Amino acid sequence: MEWTVHQLAERAGVSGRTLRHYHRIGLLTPDRVGSNGYRYYGPDTVARLQRILLLRDTGLALAEIARILDAPETPTAEVEALQAHLTQLAQEREALERRISAVEHTLEMRRQGREPRMDVMLDGFNDRYEAEVVERWGRDAFDASNRWWHRKSIRQQRDWKANTEALIARWRELHDEGHTPDSAAAQQHAATHLAWFAEIPGTPTHDGDAARSAAMVCGVADQYETNPDFHQLFGGEAAARLAANALRIHVRHLA
Repeated sequence: MEWTVHQLAERAGVSGRTLRHYHRIGLLTPDRVGSNGYRYYGPDTVARLQRILLLRDTGLALAEIARILDAPETPTAEVEALQAHLTQLAQEREALERRISAVEHTLEMRRQGREPRMDVMLDGFNDRYEAEVVERWGRDAFDASNRWWHRKSIRQQRDWKANTEALIARWRELHDEGHTPDSAAAQQHAATHLAWFAEIPGTPTHDGDAARSAAMVCGVADQYETNPDFHQLFGGEAAARLAANALRIHVRHLA
């Protein structure tokens, strides 16, 4: 069985111009060229095109793809490229699932005759901090926490945000009351704060990893102390610093 350029392009979802370009650069040579000038492609060539398209989707240059496919031995580079592509597809699937969940929440509100809140529909648990979370604790941690968040109902999301606001507000109260980071009240609230971390899947605290949990909490404490966004959240730099120092002391005592 053989396909012409037009037939192969239609089935592969590429243009005939692309196939002719691949022929010119030696990346995909037809099985034969007829007396009429038509290119004909057989099963082996079609299989090679499949590999080309998979590797192209990973961002590899065509010259690198040719090197991989023409290597005399099983190319490790191809396996690595395909693995990277698989990882990317999995991440895209996670993003799509989050969008589906957001639409489901919106539909639930519409069916109840209620107006969805924009912040609930569009603002995930830690979407704004994705790059930082991934850098500090890995992609699995971010994906686990986002799945947990987006699977919550609108009411559950609102309840969680209300609890979080109360958690932060208590730090402001402790500061206004004059408590020091090592005071009994501050340390009691630090324990509550750690329990809050432990509720979130993907965090070392949730996983029960004491060493990584301590590192995570100290890293978050650093953010509380130095990031102006957190200063605003806590109602002032001093309240954020109180929370940061109390958390550091608490995890140090747990070690």
